[in-house]
Amino acid sequence: MRILFTISHFHDPKGSGQYGSLKPRSSARRDALARTVFSLHSTFGRRQAFLAPRTGACNASQSADLQVVVCTTADRHLLGELRKVPGLHYLHQPTAAEPLYLGFECHEVLKRNLGNFDYFCFLEDDIALTDPLFFQKLEWFNALAGDEAVLQPNRFETAADQPWQKLYIDGQLAQPEWSERWQDVHDRPSIDAEAFGTPVRFVRSGNPHSGCFFLNARQMARWAAQSDFLVRAPHFVGPLETAATYGVMRHFRAYKPAPDNAGFLEVQHLDNRYLGVARRPARAAASTARP
Repeated sequence: MRILFTISHFHDPKGSGQYGSLKPRSSARRDALARTVFSLHSTFGRRQAFLAPRTGACNASQSADLQVVVCTTADRHLLGELRKVPGLHYLHQPTAAEPLYLGFECHEVLKRNLGNFDYFCFLEDDIALTDPLFFQKLEWFNALAGDEAVLQPNRFETAADQPWQKLYIDGQLAQPEWSERWQDVHDRPSIDAEAFGTPVRFVRSGNPHSGCFFLNARQMARWAAQSDFLVRAPHFVGPLETAATYGVMRHFRAYKPAPDNAGFLEVQHLDNRYLGVARRPARAAASTARP
Protein backbone atom coordinates (compact mmCIF):
# COMPACT_ATOMS: atom_id res chain seq x y z
CA MET A 1 0.00 0.00 0.00
CA ARG A 2 1.21 3.51 -0.83
CA ILE A 3 -0.03 6.36 1.36
CA LEU A 4 0.40 10.11 0.93
CA PHE A 5 -0.02 12.19 4.08
CA THR A 6 -0.21 15.97 3.85
CA ILE A 7 0.04 18.08 7.00
CA SER A 8 -0.97 21.72 7.26
CA HIS A 9 1.44 23.37 9.71
CA PHE A 10 1.43 26.98 10.86
CA HIS A 11 2.56 28.67 14.05
CA ASP A 12 2.09 32.25 15.18
CA PRO A 13 2.96 32.71 18.88
CA LYS A 14 1.42 36.18 18.81
CA GLY A 15 -1.92 34.94 17.51
CA SER A 16 -5.35 35.07 19.10
CA GLY A 17 -5.15 31.62 20.70
CA GLN A 18 -8.39 30.52 19.03
CA TYR A 19 -6.54 27.59 17.43
CA GLY A 20 -3.51 25.69 18.65
CA SER A 21 -1.45 27.24 15.86
CA LEU A 22 -2.20 30.69 17.29
CA LYS A 23 -1.03 29.96 20.84
CA PRO A 24 2.27 31.20 22.29
CA ARG A 25 3.62 27.78 23.39
CA SER A 26 6.13 27.05 20.63
CA SER A 27 7.55 23.98 22.38
CA ALA A 28 4.11 22.40 22.70
CA ARG A 29 3.38 22.98 19.01
CA ARG A 30 6.75 21.58 18.00
CA ASP A 31 6.20 18.48 20.12
CA ALA A 32 2.70 17.97 18.72
CA LEU A 33 3.98 18.18 15.15
CA ALA A 34 6.83 15.80 15.94
CA ARG A 35 4.40 13.31 17.48
CA THR A 36 2.10 13.65 14.47
CA VAL A 37 4.86 12.89 11.96
CA PHE A 38 6.41 10.11 14.03
CA SER A 39 3.05 8.43 14.66
CA LEU A 40 2.68 7.93 10.91
CA HIS A 41 6.08 6.30 10.49
CA SER A 42 5.93 4.18 13.64
CA THR A 43 2.39 2.96 12.94
CA PHE A 44 2.47 2.44 9.17
CA GLY A 45 6.13 2.56 8.14
CA ARG A 46 8.35 -0.41 7.34
CA ARG A 47 10.98 0.14 10.04
CA GLN A 48 9.25 -2.22 12.48
CA ALA A 49 10.91 -5.26 14.00
CA PHE A 50 10.08 -8.20 16.26
CA LEU A 51 12.52 -9.13 19.03
CA ALA A 52 13.41 -12.79 18.57
CA PRO A 53 16.63 -14.81 18.60
CA ARG A 54 17.37 -12.78 15.49
CA THR A 55 15.56 -9.46 15.29
CA GLY A 56 13.74 -9.13 12.00
CA ALA A 57 11.12 -7.13 10.18
CA CYS A 58 7.45 -7.58 11.10
CA ASN A 59 3.95 -6.30 10.31
CA ALA A 60 4.56 -6.70 6.58
CA SER A 61 0.82 -7.08 5.92
CA GLN A 62 0.05 -3.80 7.73
CA SER A 63 2.96 -1.54 6.83
CA ALA A 64 3.07 0.72 3.80
CA ASP A 65 5.24 2.97 1.69
CA LEU A 66 4.70 6.47 3.06
CA GLN A 67 5.30 9.99 1.90
CA VAL A 68 4.70 12.77 4.41
CA VAL A 69 4.49 16.33 3.09
CA VAL A 70 4.35 19.29 5.49
CA CYS A 71 2.90 22.46 3.96
CA THR A 72 3.90 25.79 5.51
CA THR A 73 3.59 29.47 4.69
CA ALA A 74 6.38 32.06 4.78
CA ASP A 75 8.53 31.61 7.89
CA ARG A 76 5.67 30.98 10.30
CA HIS A 77 6.47 27.38 11.15
CA LEU A 78 8.60 25.27 13.47
CA LEU A 79 10.34 22.98 11.00
CA GLY A 80 13.70 24.47 11.94
CA GLU A 81 13.28 23.01 15.42
CA LEU A 82 11.82 19.78 14.07
CA ARG A 83 14.98 19.11 12.08
CA LYS A 84 16.81 18.65 15.38
CA VAL A 85 14.70 15.55 16.07
CA PRO A 86 16.33 12.53 14.36
CA GLY A 87 14.24 10.03 12.44
CA LEU A 88 11.40 12.36 11.41
CA HIS A 89 11.20 11.97 7.66
CA TYR A 90 9.06 14.39 5.67
CA LEU A 91 9.11 16.66 2.64
CA HIS A 92 8.69 20.40 3.11
CA GLN A 93 6.29 22.24 0.79
CA PRO A 94 6.73 26.00 1.37
CA THR A 95 3.95 28.27 0.12
CA ALA A 96 2.89 31.91 0.22
CA ALA A 97 -0.67 31.06 1.26
CA GLU A 98 -2.73 32.98 3.76
CA PRO A 99 -2.24 31.01 7.00
CA LEU A 100 -5.89 30.10 7.55
CA TYR A 101 -6.10 28.81 3.96
CA LEU A 102 -2.99 26.64 4.16
CA GLY A 103 -5.02 23.43 4.06
CA PHE A 104 -5.92 24.11 0.44
CA GLU A 105 -2.21 23.93 -0.42
CA CYS A 106 -2.33 20.39 0.93
CA HIS A 107 -5.22 19.70 -1.43
CA GLU A 108 -3.03 20.83 -4.33
CA VAL A 109 -0.32 18.37 -3.28
CA LEU A 110 -2.89 15.57 -3.13
CA LYS A 111 -4.23 16.32 -6.60
CA ARG A 112 -0.75 16.59 -8.06
CA ASN A 113 -0.05 13.05 -6.92
CA LEU A 114 -3.13 11.36 -8.35
CA GLY A 115 -2.11 7.99 -9.75
CA ASN A 116 0.89 7.62 -7.43
CA PHE A 117 -0.77 6.49 -4.19
CA ASP A 118 -3.52 4.24 -2.87
CA TYR A 119 -4.63 6.62 -0.09
CA PHE A 120 -4.63 10.40 0.04
CA CYS A 121 -4.70 11.96 3.50
CA PHE A 122 -4.92 15.37 5.11
CA LEU A 123 -4.04 16.09 8.73
CA GLU A 124 -3.93 19.14 10.90
CA ASP A 125 -0.57 19.36 12.66
CA ASP A 126 -1.69 17.96 16.01
CA ILE A 127 -3.32 14.65 15.02
CA ALA A 128 -1.74 11.29 15.92
CA LEU A 129 -2.64 7.93 14.38
CA THR A 130 -1.73 4.82 16.35
CA ASP A 131 -4.05 2.11 14.98
CA PRO A 132 -2.06 -0.20 12.63
CA LEU A 133 -5.34 -1.49 11.15
CA PHE A 134 -6.59 2.02 10.34
CA PHE A 135 -6.47 1.66 6.56
CA GLN A 136 -7.66 -1.94 6.61
CA LYS A 137 -10.74 -0.69 8.45
CA LEU A 138 -11.28 1.98 5.81
CA GLU A 139 -10.99 -0.62 3.04
CA TRP A 140 -13.47 -2.87 4.85
CA PHE A 141 -15.91 0.02 5.33
CA ASN A 142 -15.82 1.04 1.67
CA ALA A 143 -16.31 -2.56 0.56
CA LEU A 144 -19.43 -2.46 2.74
CA ALA A 145 -20.76 1.04 2.00
CA GLY A 146 -19.24 1.90 -1.38
CA ASP A 147 -16.93 4.71 -2.42
CA GLU A 148 -19.76 7.24 -2.14
CA ALA A 149 -19.35 6.94 1.64
CA VAL A 150 -16.42 8.20 3.72
CA LEU A 151 -15.68 7.05 7.26
CA GLN A 152 -14.33 9.87 9.39
CA PRO A 153 -12.51 8.96 12.62
CA ASN A 154 -13.64 10.15 16.01
CA ARG A 155 -11.12 12.60 17.46
CA PHE A 156 -10.26 12.32 21.15
CA GLU A 157 -8.16 13.88 23.91
CA THR A 158 -6.78 12.21 27.04
CA ALA A 159 -5.72 13.42 30.49
CA ALA A 160 -5.04 11.43 33.65
CA ASP A 161 -6.32 14.10 36.06
CA GLN A 162 -9.81 14.59 34.62
CA PRO A 163 -13.13 12.95 35.63
CA TRP A 164 -13.31 11.53 32.11
CA GLN A 165 -9.78 10.46 31.15
CA LYS A 166 -10.68 10.15 27.46
CA LEU A 167 -13.03 12.55 25.70
CA TYR A 168 -14.27 12.37 22.12
CA ILE A 169 -14.39 16.04 21.28
CA ASP A 170 -16.37 16.53 18.07
CA GLY A 171 -19.92 16.66 19.38
CA GLN A 172 -22.87 18.42 17.84
CA LEU A 173 -22.27 21.82 16.29
CA ALA A 174 -23.34 24.96 18.12
CA GLN A 175 -24.95 26.03 14.84
CA PRO A 176 -26.27 22.93 13.01
CA GLU A 177 -26.88 24.96 9.86
CA TRP A 178 -23.11 25.05 9.32
CA SER A 179 -23.32 21.51 7.98
CA GLU A 180 -27.02 21.16 7.13
CA ARG A 181 -26.64 23.26 3.99
CA TRP A 182 -24.03 20.83 2.63
CA GLN A 183 -25.26 17.40 3.69
CA ASP A 184 -28.46 15.49 4.43
CA VAL A 185 -27.83 13.25 7.42
CA HIS A 186 -31.25 11.64 6.91
CA ASP A 187 -30.06 10.06 3.66
CA ARG A 188 -29.01 6.55 4.72
CA PRO A 189 -28.45 7.78 8.28
CA SER A 190 -26.78 4.66 9.66
CA ILE A 191 -24.98 1.48 8.66
CA ASP A 192 -25.04 -1.60 10.88
CA ALA A 193 -22.49 -4.36 10.45
CA GLU A 194 -20.37 -6.88 12.31
CA ALA A 195 -16.62 -6.49 12.68
CA PHE A 196 -14.36 -8.88 14.54
CA GLY A 197 -17.45 -10.73 15.76
CA THR A 198 -18.92 -7.58 17.34
CA PRO A 199 -21.88 -5.46 16.17
CA VAL A 200 -20.81 -1.99 15.02
CA ARG A 201 -22.78 1.02 13.87
CA PHE A 202 -21.78 3.99 11.76
CA VAL A 203 -23.90 7.15 11.70
CA ARG A 204 -24.19 10.28 9.60
CA SER A 205 -22.92 13.04 11.85
CA GLY A 206 -24.13 16.62 12.01
CA ASN A 207 -20.49 17.41 12.79
CA PRO A 208 -18.30 15.43 10.39
CA HIS A 209 -15.19 17.42 11.36
CA SER A 210 -12.21 15.37 12.56
CA GLY A 211 -9.30 17.64 11.67
CA CYS A 212 -8.35 15.13 8.97
CA PHE A 213 -9.63 12.97 6.12
CA PHE A 214 -8.54 9.79 4.35
CA LEU A 215 -9.62 9.04 0.78
CA ASN A 216 -8.79 6.09 -1.43
CA ALA A 217 -7.52 6.77 -4.94
CA ARG A 218 -10.96 6.48 -6.54
CA GLN A 219 -12.48 8.89 -4.04
CA MET A 220 -9.64 11.38 -4.41
CA ALA A 221 -10.00 11.38 -8.20
CA ARG A 222 -13.74 11.92 -7.88
CA TRP A 223 -13.34 14.85 -5.49
CA ALA A 224 -10.53 16.49 -7.48
CA ALA A 225 -12.81 16.52 -10.54
CA GLN A 226 -15.48 18.63 -8.80
CA SER A 227 -15.88 22.25 -9.83
CA ASP A 228 -15.45 23.52 -6.27
CA PHE A 229 -12.19 21.66 -5.64
CA LEU A 230 -9.52 24.18 -4.58
CA VAL A 231 -12.08 26.97 -4.29
CA ARG A 232 -10.67 28.83 -1.30
CA ALA A 233 -13.76 29.93 0.59
CA PRO A 234 -14.91 29.40 4.21
CA HIS A 235 -17.88 27.17 3.36
CA PHE A 236 -17.90 25.32 6.70
CA VAL A 237 -17.34 27.25 9.98
CA GLY A 238 -14.05 28.82 8.81
CA PRO A 239 -11.27 28.14 6.28
CA LEU A 240 -9.42 25.70 8.57
CA GLU A 241 -12.51 23.56 9.10
CA THR A 242 -13.44 23.88 5.43
CA ALA A 243 -10.09 22.45 4.30
CA ALA A 244 -10.46 19.49 6.64
CA THR A 245 -14.15 18.72 6.20
CA TYR A 246 -16.11 20.50 3.49
CA GLY A 247 -15.05 18.29 0.58
CA VAL A 248 -15.84 14.96 2.25
CA MET A 249 -19.13 16.31 3.60
CA ARG A 250 -20.23 17.92 0.33
CA HIS A 251 -19.31 15.17 -2.12
CA PHE A 252 -19.63 11.98 -0.05
CA ARG A 253 -21.88 10.59 2.65
CA ALA A 254 -19.76 11.21 5.73
CA TYR A 255 -20.11 8.71 8.58
CA LYS A 256 -18.47 8.30 11.97
CA PRO A 257 -18.45 5.34 14.35
CA ALA A 258 -21.45 5.60 16.68
CA PRO A 259 -20.82 6.47 20.36
CA ASP A 260 -21.23 2.85 21.50
CA ASN A 261 -18.27 1.88 19.32
CA ALA A 262 -16.60 5.29 19.03
CA GLY A 263 -13.11 3.78 19.15
CA PHE A 264 -13.57 1.67 16.02
CA LEU A 265 -11.80 4.41 14.07
CA GLU A 266 -10.16 7.19 16.05
CA VAL A 267 -7.33 9.71 16.04
CA GLN A 268 -5.82 11.60 18.96
CA HIS A 269 -5.96 15.38 19.19
CA LEU A 270 -2.66 16.34 20.82
CA ASP A 271 -3.69 19.84 21.90
CA ASN A 272 -6.12 19.43 24.80
CA ARG A 273 -8.54 22.26 24.12
CA TYR A 274 -11.65 20.51 25.40
CA LEU A 275 -10.68 17.97 28.07
CA GLY A 276 -8.95 20.64 30.11
CA VAL A 277 -12.23 22.54 30.47
CA ALA A 278 -14.07 21.76 33.72
CA ARG A 279 -16.75 19.13 33.08
CA ARG A 280 -18.76 16.95 35.42
CA PRO A 281 -19.67 13.43 34.32
CA ALA A 282 -23.36 12.64 34.02
CA ARG A 283 -22.66 9.97 36.62
CA ALA A 284 -19.54 8.88 38.45
CA ALA A 285 -17.14 7.36 35.95
CA ALA A 286 -15.00 5.64 38.57
CA SER A 287 -14.37 5.76 42.26
CA THR A 288 -11.14 7.66 41.66
CA ALA A 289 -12.76 10.35 39.52
CA ARG A 290 -12.81 13.89 40.83
CA PRO A 291 -16.24 15.41 41.54
